[in-house]
Amino acid sequence: MNILFVFYIPSGGVETLNRQRCAALKKFNINCHCLYYEARRELVNHFDGPCFIGKDPKMIKNILDQGQYSAIVIVSDYKILPLFRRLGYKGKLIIEIQGLGAKDKAREFILAGRSEIKQHADALLNPKTPHIVQLLDNIFPEIPKFSFNNCFDTNQFGYQDVAKSSHPIVAWIGRIEDNKNWKEFLYIGQRLIQQFNPNIQLYMFEDPTLAVYKERIEFERLIVKLGLTKNLSILQNIPNTKMAEIFSRIGDSGGFLCSTSKVEGAPYSILEALSCKCPVLTTDSDGVKSSVIHNQTGKYYVLGNIDHAVTEAKELLNNLQLREYIRANGLIHVKSKFNPETYSQNFIGMLRSLGIGV
Repeated sequence: MNILFVFYIPSGGVETLNRQRCAALKKFNINCHCLYYEARRELVNHFDGPCFIGKDPKMIKNILDQGQYSAIVIVSDYKILPLFRRLGYKGKLIIEIQGLGAKDKAREFILAGRSEIKQHADALLNPKTPHIVQLLDNIFPEIPKFSFNNCFDTNQFGYQDVAKSSHPIVAWIGRIEDNKNWKEFLYIGQRLIQQFNPNIQLYMFEDPTLAVYKERIEFERLIVKLGLTKNLSILQNIPNTKMAEIFSRIGDSGGFLCSTSKVEGAPYSILEALSCKCPVLTTDSDGVKSSVIHNQTGKYYVLGNIDHAVTEAKELLNNLQLREYIRANGLIHVKSKFNPETYSQNFIGMLRSLGIGV
């Protein structure tokens, strides 16, 4: 059986998800292919399977004819649904929502696609994101809906015993755009450097091709204004294979990953950090609820409240007993709740309920 996953670009959490689930489903004799509309940079991460780049209808028609897909999973793009039908595809089309930014924008996006989704989609899928679950239930009561955690293989991506950093590292991962809330991270970092340890190192991981130009200019100016030049490292397009080593180093340094997002679907960066025993301090960005439990698998702070963020951060940096409990429990949580085999069984169950024999 062949399945095709479709997304805009091979970057970010969806690219990680596709690599993870394609490897998981392969063990159940499900062959997964990926189609991305464009590659804004050279592919950084190896993908074990056919990976197509482009949006030309003739190319897509050829892919469909050769692939003979039992189902196509299209991530967060309703506009391409009619094209697949025009090209003669008669199999199941599944729209998957993996995060659409702010809640009001998510609602606008889904409402804008209501007609195409109702006409062409056979099912809706999301990774237990509360506000998305509610939206889909309200807008599409008649379409079958499925909601289960994404998968994460801790055997392939996990803690490594690496050389320790001499200073705590506080990291951030995202795009330089409003929803990722990069500005808040810089203010939190500045306060920790001023009030807790002047040697704290700030790491910011990003893909510069996804940055909003106007915010990029503001970002560069704010770094200088806050006096963070010596403490801040901007790390661009780091291969995913290197991130396990980096997360392990951050965790062992006494530092943590700080997620400042306003809204998230199901961020893979948090799962990756937890799998490497790197503590996480995050906003309650909705989609993180499945991975972060306060003072058990990570810590929350109130969005926009720098004082609260700094208070929680200091406890992560100072309270070694709580810190080690969170590190150990976070790893256990990822292994039990995001198991690739469990994901595969849920995915196969979805296919069967749609009449696809597996």
